Amino acid sequence: MHIEVRHGEFTLSDDPDRLDFSAIHHFLSNSYWGRQRPRELLRKGISNSFCFGMYRGRDQLGFARVITDYATFGYLADVYILEPYRRQGLGSWMVNHILSHPRLKDLRRWALVTEDAQELYRRCGFTELQFPKQHMQRLQPYPATSPHVA
Repeated sequence: MHIEVRHGEFTLSDDPDRLDFSAIHHFLSNSYWGRQRPRELLRKGISNSFCFGMYRGRDQLGFARVITDYATFGYLADVYILEPYRRQGLGSWMVNHILSHPRLKDLRRWALVTEDAQELYRRCGFTELQFPKQHMQRLQPYPATSPHVA
């Protein structure tokens, strides 16, 4: 059973059948964080994540996905609202509903990475790392895409 919540004319849904992959790919391929991600890796990431779409009628105007074990940890990724709909409180509304979703509300630890939306996430309860020296990462480039990947 999928959950949908409404805020005026906007709907947030966790129904994967409503997601518009082309719209998501178009936005993320033009974002600072997703522009080098190959299309098929995005498709794989979406299919292996708990995803949310924000809609006005049938049009998708926002997206977020959570990479999670549904028990202890969630990584919030690829969050966006289309430019014409920003600065209306929709980003905070979307993130807060994701954080309180029945399948996610009891996660002990959440993480995310952002270059420019720290204030939005602070309003949703996120803080800088308490012990940054304890956190590590391993980065490697995306695999080269072949001409047949569409």
